[in-house]
Amino acid sequence: MLSLLGNPRDDYDTVCREITNPSLRAKIRLQDVGPFRVRGIAPAVESLEQVLIDVRAEVPDVHAGLGTAGMLCARLVRGSTSSISNHSWGTAIDLTLDGVLDQRGDGTVQEGLARIAPIFNRHGWFWGAAFRTEDAMHFEVSDQLIRRWHGEGRLGVGRAAPAMVLNLGDRGPEVVALQRRLNELGASLVVDGDFGPATRAVVVAFQAQAGLVPDGMVGSRTSERLGLG
Repeated sequence: MLSLLGNPRDDYDTVCREITNPSLRAKIRLQDVGPFRVRGIAPAVESLEQVLIDVRAEVPDVHAGLGTAGMLCARLVRGSTSSISNHSWGTAIDLTLDGVLDQRGDGTVQEGLARIAPIFNRHGWFWGAAFRTEDAMHFEVSDQLIRRWHGEGRLGVGRAAPAMVLNLGDRGPEVVALQRRLNELGASLVVDGDFGPATRAVVVAFQAQAGLVPDGMVGSRTSERLGLG
């Protein structure tokens, strides 16, 4: 997210704040998407509208009860001191059903969310129920979809997306794969998908041992040496 969209703001805590990056601010849109209004980055808002059109057609009873607890919110991931929430770019949304917000981390999910999750997945959105700390209310745009929008010029000038670089503050399935690989090589990281200080320290140690620049960022050379492809 950082390499594709830039940093929404210079500092973060657990409080929702406005983005300060002028380039990103220009891409934010407030729009009615059917059952509610949202504020987020334009391609994500447009995609969400299409998702909800399909939800209305395929699962109308769930659609009738949908609400939102927010989309754009520049803050850290709950419980983290370094990982930036995808809400910070306006590429994620928390949903309610009949005014009830699914409880994060209790290991259960509202039935209605489970019924609409495949529709979100079909449109290139990732469901937070799969996070290490279950977050079933949460849906976010996948990295693959962000990269497609980047290449199509929907996030600015159309060009090839830069090679993926994982860095402190990143979160997602790519970080999970990195952590698992580092553990296979002898680390003992918690595989939580959060690129925090512990993960960075192990990356730096690996880079130093492998004769790479120990900058703590996982770019193409470090990925290749790790065998991540």
